[in-house]
Amino acid sequence: MAERAGNRSRLMVGVVFLMFFVLSFLTNILGPIIPDIIDSFHVSLAAAAFLPFSFFLAYGVLSIPAGFLVDRFTEKPVMIASFIAALAGALCFAMHPTYAMAIFSLFTIGAGMAMLQVAINPLLRVAGGEEHFAFNEATAQFVFGAASFISPLIYAYMVSNVSPGAGAFLSLFARITPAEMRWVSIYWIFAVVSAAVAVLLFAIRFPRIQRTEDEQAGKAETYAAMLRRGMVWAYFGCIFAYVGSEQGTADWISKFLMQYHGFDPHTVGASAVSWFWGMMTAGCFLGMALLKVFDSRRVLLGFAVCALAALTAALFGPATVSRYAFPAIGFFASIMWPTVISLGLNSVKEHHGSFAGILCTGIVGGAVVPLVIGKIGDAVGLRWGMMALYLTFGCVLSVGLWARPIVTNSRFGDQS
Repeated sequence: MAERAGNRSRLMVGVVFLMFFVLSFLTNILGPIIPDIIDSFHVSLAAAAFLPFSFFLAYGVLSIPAGFLVDRFTEKPVMIASFIAALAGALCFAMHPTYAMAIFSLFTIGAGMAMLQVAINPLLRVAGGEEHFAFNEATAQFVFGAASFISPLIYAYMVSNVSPGAGAFLSLFARITPAEMRWVSIYWIFAVVSAAVAVLLFAIRFPRIQRTEDEQAGKAETYAAMLRRGMVWAYFGCIFAYVGSEQGTADWISKFLMQYHGFDPHTVGASAVSWFWGMMTAGCFLGMALLKVFDSRRVLLGFAVCALAALTAALFGPATVSRYAFPAIGFFASIMWPTVISLGLNSVKEHHGSFAGILCTGIVGGAVVPLVIGKIGDAVGLRWGMMALYLTFGCVLSVGLWARPIVTNSRFGDQS
């Protein structure tokens, strides 16, 4: 235990939390911009869904290779490279806003964020301690949700206020974005943020974190051995389902409220998406408290049941109920990611780095589920498409029934 304690670093925990903030800020703007993508480029629901598909496909392609990069070059160079990729992707679309470039841009940004996610999740487990991993992941989810709340509000502000006579700052964006696509200005913001974080990471002196062999990404043979285990596939499937649920909800809130209830996507729609992430932040407060009292599996079960109830109200309730039920889904989804990730990594005795790479590959669910919803929506209606979320949220709920972790979450009264 003394060796494990020596690996712990408050600085690294703080850096990881910052990375979760920026990761969320860059990722969760997709929902508010989908109506603008459809209007600006005149594409179908399914074609619009290819945007989140291209972003999250990068996770499926690069998560495991990113684990090898972290092992070879350590976390700092990989994290810097991730923001250079995000900077390149943001600049590509900001300077040439077309539908095809949007797909390429989001894949490039997604590639950077995949590299980042693979680096920071095991780093948080090592730097913060495995017995505190569920709580630290919940804290990271709180930070993630806070950034996701801010991002759509900045988008709405930019769309509403960018104009030639609106002051030096906004006038600058008016000069570098097409008059009919002011929403593109958010990509210039992404470029500035990515560049700033890359410089900050370069300047920070990282303490040396000693990983055991089990915490490293491992060799190809290790992955092959892991993939022969049914439990690994079960957790992969549930991460796939969770990210699909999260993005499948957030990406289509604005379009659903516009299509079925006539709400303006730039005001009410963007606000609902913002509050989806804001309520996810609020849910983390309750979740972190509950994780210090109850077994994480019981907490997961309770939140999943409530998320399914909120989904029903959002899809089938009247306009006012739907408008507020969608953010409620975010509240109850808040604890799902940190709980499933911590249950997974704490369910194996070895090869945690390899397992983390496999789990991060499951983030590709954020590509597939919104696309499936869009395809069904084009065929029979968006409400029917979003009913696929019953299946994905149900998969997450199941983890609370079958998970058997070796290390359970630290609770009040436990001995340190």
